[in-house]
Amino acid sequence: MSRSILLVEDQPYDAELTLRALRGLGLDEQVHHLRDGAEALHYLFEEEHPPSTMPPKLILLDLKLPRVSGLELLAALKEDERTQCIPVIALTSSQEQQDVHRCYDLGVNSYVVKPVDFAEFTETVQQIGRYWTTMNQTVC
Repeated sequence: MSRSILLVEDQPYDAELTLRALRGLGLDEQVHHLRDGAEALHYLFEEEHPPSTMPPKLILLDLKLPRVSGLELLAALKEDERTQCIPVIALTSSQEQQDVHRCYDLGVNSYVVKPVDFAEFTETVQQIGRYWTTMNQTVC
């Protein structure tokens, strides 16, 4: 079983663009898409055979999520020893400095504002995917 990328994104358009960009790298088959923070918490901590036995290689996290926000999910991930070493990339439309500071205070590995331009968005996601799945070394 290969290590996956967990995409936590509630906007269908942004999720599709992200999947399309990762498809360009051949990584789309490894992506597990969840639509809100509550689904992600359930997936990571409450399923019968939790993925924490083979945690995702990378989590791409939107901040503005229904039910459980991206910030709440990030806090839970970084507080739990089973998931705290998984790289989490905030991939969000928020340029609010308080969000940037809060994410880094909670332990995010990188904070990336989603480009509005399609080509820039694609290139940004591909750079993230390339770096975090092939170059970065993790301890998880």
